[in-house]
Amino acid sequence: MRGSGYHPKLSPYSVGLRCRCPRCGKGRLFDGFLTLKQRCEACGLDLSKADSGDGPAVFLIFILGFTVVPLIVILEFVYEPPVWVTPLAGGILIIGGALALLRPLKGLMIALQYQHKASDSGTTDYE
Repeated sequence: MRGSGYHPKLSPYSVGLRCRCPRCGKGRLFDGFLTLKQRCEACGLDLSKADSGDGPAVFLIFILGFTVVPLIVILEFVYEPPVWVTPLAGGILIIGGALALLRPLKGLMIALQYQHKASDSGTTDYE
């Protein structure tokens, strides 16, 4: 597919949550845990200017806040565990949730930026 001018329009949710290239859906988006590749190995899309900013972290705070806090409150009032159990359970849920969701949310933000041609300068920086 490298070098071809046609790229099918893919769902940003599908490719973003799977951490795949927003243009072809085949190449991997990340080089490390959160480090983006410079280029897609499948279609050659330049990913060096892609920047999700703080968006994924903000969404992660809201998602985990709205799910973990009620679970911890229910744990505390229904089961009345020892004092050390509540912070331990909360910490495990928050850290585990953050590690599990941060990459897919960053991939989703980058895929949405690509689809909507969003950038800081107002021009498409991807092509």
